[in-house]
Amino acid sequence: MAPPFKAAIVQLRTGTDVDANHAHAAALIRDAAKAGARFVATPEGSNILQRDRAKFVTDAPFEASDPSGPFFAALAAELGITLLIGSIVLNRPDGKGPNRSLLFGPDGREIARYDKIHLFDVNLGLGQESRESDAYLRGETAILADTDVGKIGLTICYDMRFPHLYRQLAQAGAEILAIPAAFTRPTGEAHWEVLLRARAIETGAWVIAPAQGGKHDDGRGTWGHSLIIDPWGRIVAHLDHDEPGFALAEIDLEAVAEARRKIPAWNYSPPYAAP
Repeated sequence: MAPPFKAAIVQLRTGTDVDANHAHAAALIRDAAKAGARFVATPEGSNILQRDRAKFVTDAPFEASDPSGPFFAALAAELGITLLIGSIVLNRPDGKGPNRSLLFGPDGREIARYDKIHLFDVNLGLGQESRESDAYLRGETAILADTDVGKIGLTICYDMRFPHLYRQLAQAGAEILAIPAAFTRPTGEAHWEVLLRARAIETGAWVIAPAQGGKHDDGRGTWGHSLIIDPWGRIVAHLDHDEPGFALAEIDLEAVAEARRKIPAWNYSPPYAAP
């Protein structure tokens, strides 16, 4: 088991220029590492956020020539940290690319990648409708990454509404659940904190949830309020606003074992069938 370590959640306000977004994220990642973080996580869409589909096709990097992976790999190696880029969104010649988490080790090596499984296809009313499946390819595989800071289950944003995914990750050995997001303001205000705390409590795992926040270049508004939650469901780090920044918490994986000893529901396989 890894000894206790400091983890950081980085809150961004990603715009429509990839190079500017890299610089924005890198500055905060550097600050978090300087403050002692061994593990740093950024939100969903850390490379670009562009909801205008025509502009996205023009401006988003193609998967085959993506600059974000090499950029953040080099940064992880430079700082000697485990770095989760919550997601980068990519283009492909057919117009649909992945929404992909990238996890790098302290040597800059890519440890794991995860493509978002549950795409945000919703209609919130009052003209607030999203069809991520029109823009992105759906991932097919849950990912558990073994790192120097523990076993991390990789998920992205809307995934958090599907608790069976987190149960499966916990049963596979996940000690930390990464849930980077770009949550809308209405759903963030109503559901963000309660869903994240529920996932931590249900699985007895740490939840690390960096978020996008504020009014973005493309006109969208995101909720912010990045969180780190311990395996008992307590909030131990919180950016209580939607401004860019970072927050730190000490992660002790012994808390996972303790929570799971007390309430072993996370490992229960029901003997009953659905009605």
